Amino acid sequence: MAFTLANFPQTPRFGALPPEFYTRLNPTPLPDPVLVAWNSELAEKLGLHTDPQAHPDLAHLLAGNQLPEGASPLASVYSGHQFGTYVPQLGDGRALLIGEHRAPDGEIYELQLKGAGLTPYSRMGDGRAVLRSSIREYLCSEAMQGLGIPTTRALGLVSSPQPVWREELETAAVVLRVAPTFVRFGHFEYFHRTGDHASLRILTDWVITHFYPQCRDEPQPYAALLLAVAERTAQLIARWQSVGFCHGVLNSDNMSILGLTLDYGPFGFLDGFDAGHICNHSDHTGRYAWHHQPEIGLWNLHCLAQALLPLADKEALTAALQQYQSMFESAFANQLRQKLGLVHWQEDDWNLVSRLLEMMQQSTADWTLFWRALANFDAESDLHNAKLRNFFIDRPAFDAWSAQYRARLDQEHSIASTRAERMNRVNPLYVLRNHLAESAIREAVKSGNFTEIERLQRCLAHPFEEQNEFANYAAAPPDWAQEISVSCSS
Repeated sequence: MAFTLANFPQTPRFGALPPEFYTRLNPTPLPDPVLVAWNSELAEKLGLHTDPQAHPDLAHLLAGNQLPEGASPLASVYSGHQFGTYVPQLGDGRALLIGEHRAPDGEIYELQLKGAGLTPYSRMGDGRAVLRSSIREYLCSEAMQGLGIPTTRALGLVSSPQPVWREELETAAVVLRVAPTFVRFGHFEYFHRTGDHASLRILTDWVITHFYPQCRDEPQPYAALLLAVAERTAQLIARWQSVGFCHGVLNSDNMSILGLTLDYGPFGFLDGFDAGHICNHSDHTGRYAWHHQPEIGLWNLHCLAQALLPLADKEALTAALQQYQSMFESAFANQLRQKLGLVHWQEDDWNLVSRLLEMMQQSTADWTLFWRALANFDAESDLHNAKLRNFFIDRPAFDAWSAQYRARLDQEHSIASTRAERMNRVNPLYVLRNHLAESAIREAVKSGNFTEIERLQRCLAHPFEEQNEFANYAAAPPDWAQEISVSCSS
């Protein structure tokens, strides 16, 4: 299908909801937009032209300067808990839903411009996104897709010479984001807190109809929805933990009702392992540190449950929440089982993992490099495990753990070659480390060279496959990477 203004996109289903849910307005024009990145793989999935040259107006479309025929963009209203404190009104302060698109496989996706200008929900902001953070979102959402982790996606990215002030003067950018829906926990919180329970019911029924139809016929459909969202959230965070991903701003307004990774502000992948790693320098208390993410997921689910109280039985909602912990532990155990190359999980395997994480913490062993190297563990003798041993300061402790791990593998009659193949399918060789993103950003911002963005995107689309041309992306981070500081300023 050709990428034309006439057929892209159709009116979003969210726009059929009553006006209490949003404000309709057009994007603020962005001067002299330049195409920074175009996601050909996603374009093909959506049934659009993969060659950006096929559409001469593409940069202006992605910037919001041109709108598809019949488009009626909107910014939605929501609220949420930010760092544990309730904020009565948030909303799409710089994002506009411009429509939705039906892909050839029948799936429907909302299309949202992030950085499209002021909206009634911008508060003290300017409605813009900057090139720095937009590159990070574009790359990381696609990196997560490559890792098989549920996420919003990015179809295209444009920049502009328009100046934007954050902690320093930067340049503006717009990302075209794609997801089945961008509805968040905060949408439900807003209508509960404002006492508009009629709109709360409309929203909840809309979500069930379009995304959780299996809940409709349950005795407690709204509690069934909460349980389904809790399960997706548990699965999502278990996947984050397994690859060492830190979200950085895990506020309830950044929690997707579909269990997607949403809103790539400050984020980071672990380099040297520190369970208390904080990837956001604005998070002064460590609320969203890596090891807190599972419990914060539950905390946010409590916020969602509270919002659903006017619609559902309290005991049924409580029962749904009480299942989260076991769902997360089961999901995380499944991730760890695969990372260790085990076929079956046993309760005592938690001890095996705990001892390993203690050693990794003590030695700040590189999270990605160690797990990838573990596929080459020699279960016959430690003579060939020197590379693994060198990850740790306490070598005798590793030797003791190695004996325990070897016994566990022997118990399953594990075959080295098939085990290594399985492990390399779940332990990535490449992740979007901060220094890799920073290098791409510096080239783009300082010289207008977007080549590194395209290279990283190609590599991260296949993070489990060894790619010789990207060997440097699999190396340990350089010393200067420790100086990179990521904040909420975007």
